[in-house]
Amino acid sequence: MLKKKILFVCLGNICRSPAAEEVMRSFVEKEGLSSLFYIDSAGLTSFHRGEMPDRRMRDHASIRGYSLTHLSRPLIIEDFYNFDMILGMDKQNMKSLYKMAPETSVENKIYRLTDFCVKYKADDIPDPYYGGPEGFDYVMDLLEDTCNGLINYLKNDLLS
Repeated sequence: MLKKKILFVCLGNICRSPAAEEVMRSFVEKEGLSSLFYIDSAGLTSFHRGEMPDRRMRDHASIRGYSLTHLSRPLIIEDFYNFDMILGMDKQNMKSLYKMAPETSVENKIYRLTDFCVKYKADDIPDPYYGGPEGFDYVMDLLEDTCNGLINYLKNDLLS
């Protein structure tokens, strides 16, 4: 069985997308589905290339039992061909992803992560970078909710 390859994308790949990557990986492991997924994250810019996730994001993730160790990397054209799903965090990320898509045939791989919300009603996963601790907590709440919804969405497809 082929692995489902999922890529989470935000602006710099130091807050939302590496946290989403780890939340999804943890949820997949808890479900016993690790062998069915390949999970990664990237940024729309290369500004933070090679950096660890933002310290505040790591701290808030750690409180919930997640260890963020991903090193920031920029999105590359090959990602559009190598991944089955590319999940943007907000409206601006989505616009950028569609602009960067090398051809229209790969646009069907682009999704907004909040489309998989279960408990919360949210259009975007807001960037917590310039805010306070409550912003990081809210982002973690949304990521746990959306990753749960994403797994449930994919489970039927993968296990059938």
